[in-house]
Amino acid sequence: MKKFMDEFKAFAMRGNVLDMAVGVVIGGAFGKISTSLVNDIIMPVISLATGGIDFSAWKIVLAQAVLDAEGAVVTPELAINYGNLICVILDFIIIAFAIFCVVKGINKLHRAPEPVEEPAPPEPSAEEKLLAEIRDLLKEKS
Repeated sequence: MKKFMDEFKAFAMRGNVLDMAVGVVIGGAFGKISTSLVNDIIMPVISLATGGIDFSAWKIVLAQAVLDAEGAVVTPELAINYGNLICVILDFIIIAFAIFCVVKGINKLHRAPEPVEEPAPPEPSAEEKLLAEIRDLLKEKS
C-alpha cells in the first residue's frame, strides 16, 4: 500500500498533472463566463432581431403538464427543449473559438525561431583561382 501511495504522490506532483488541474479549474470558470455571455448578451440580441423570440423557450411538447384542482403540478410537462440545445451549441462554439485563439497564441510563442541562413562565402578572386590551379598542377607532378 505504501508503494502505491508513493507512486500516486509522484504522479500527482508531476508538473503536467498540476497544469491540467489548473486548466480544468480555469476552464470551469471560463465555461460560466461563456454561458453568461450566450444567455445574457447574445441570445437577447438574437431574440430582439427575430422579433422577441426566446430561443431557450423553443420546445416540442410531448405531454402537457397535469394540474390538480388547486393548480399544483401533479405531472410535469414532457418536452424536447431544442431551443436550449441551440443555446448550448452557441456556448460550445464560443468556448471552442476562445480555446482555438489561446492555443494558436501559445503555439506562436513556442514556435522555434527560423534558422538564419549564413551568407555564402565570397567567390575567390582571379588571383586565388590561379594560385589554386598552380597548386593542383604541382600536386599532380609530385
